[in-house]
Amino acid sequence: MALKQKIVMLVGGVGGAKLALGLANLQPAPQLTFVVNTGDDFWHLGLKICPDMDTLVYTLSGMVDARMGWGVADDTTHVLGSLATNYQVDPWFKLGDRDLAMHLLRTQALRGGARLTDFTADIVIRLGITARILPMCDAEMPTIVETQEHGKMSFQEYFVKHRWQPILRQIRYTGGKLAQMSPEVQAALQEADMVFIAPSNPWLSIAPILAVPNMRNMLCRLHAPIVAFTPIVGGDAVKGPTAKIMRELNLAVSAEAVAEFYSGMIDGFINDLRNPSLRAQGLRTVQLDTLMTDLESKVGLARAALDWMGGWGS
Repeated sequence: MALKQKIVMLVGGVGGAKLALGLANLQPAPQLTFVVNTGDDFWHLGLKICPDMDTLVYTLSGMVDARMGWGVADDTTHVLGSLATNYQVDPWFKLGDRDLAMHLLRTQALRGGARLTDFTADIVIRLGITARILPMCDAEMPTIVETQEHGKMSFQEYFVKHRWQPILRQIRYTGGKLAQMSPEVQAALQEADMVFIAPSNPWLSIAPILAVPNMRNMLCRLHAPIVAFTPIVGGDAVKGPTAKIMRELNLAVSAEAVAEFYSGMIDGFINDLRNPSLRAQGLRTVQLDTLMTDLESKVGLARAALDWMGGWGS
C-alpha cells in the first residue's frame, strides 16, 4: 500500500491515540487526517476541556504522560491542590498545571469567536505535528448517559467523577441546530483514499462522531474503503469500560458485536489474533496482533493494516 495515499481516521481515547502515533511514525509518512470525538468535551471551572483532542495532540507531539496515556508528562497539580485546600473545591477532574496552558488558550480563542477547528489547527502548527487534526464538529454535541443509579448524567460525571461504575442504561448524542459537519471534515472524507475507525470505544468515542448530522450517510456513500479495528482482545477490553458497557447494553463482549455495530458502513474489519475468527458476509476480515505496548508495535499494526489493504485488489 502506497504510504502517500490520504488516510482519514475516526478516533477518540487512548487506544485510538496509540494507533494514530503508529500511523504518524510510518516512513515515508502518509497524509493523515484525524477526526476526533468531541462528545466528551465540557466546561469546567470556566475552561473549555477537550479530553480526546488533547490526548491525541499530546501523544503526537511527544508531550503525553506515557504511563497514563493521557495528560502531560511530569505535570504537577499545584493549582488543583490550592483549589481543594484553600477554597474547598472538589478536585474530581484532574487538571495538571502544564495541561492548563492548553485549556486557557482554547477558552480564550473560543470566547474570542474562533472555531474549535481553527484553534486546533493553530495548536498543531505550534507543536510541530505534521498530521491534520479536526474536531468532529465545531458546535457542542455533548454525550449524555442514563444510569440506573443516578439517572441522566454528563459524560465526564459518569466517566471521571464516578469512574464509569454506574450501570449504564442508555447513551444519547445530543446536538443543537448549529451541529453540523465542518467543511474541513467533509473535504477530508471526500478526498480520502481510505478511512480507518480506530480501536476506540465504539459507543463512547466513535458513535458521537457518527451522530454528527450527515456523517454516517456520507461514510456509507464513500468510494474509499472503510476499515474498523477491534477494541476487544481475548474477550475483554484492553483498557476502559468498553466490555462493561457492552454487557450493560445486552451485547456479547466480542469483536463480532463490534463489527455488527459498524455493519453497513465498513468494508473491512481488523480482528485480534486472540479472538475467535470472524466471518461476515460481504466483509473482509483479517486477524492481526492489535496490542500496542510500545512504539514498535504501534507502527507494526499500522503497517500490517496497510499491507493487508494493499492486497485487496489481487
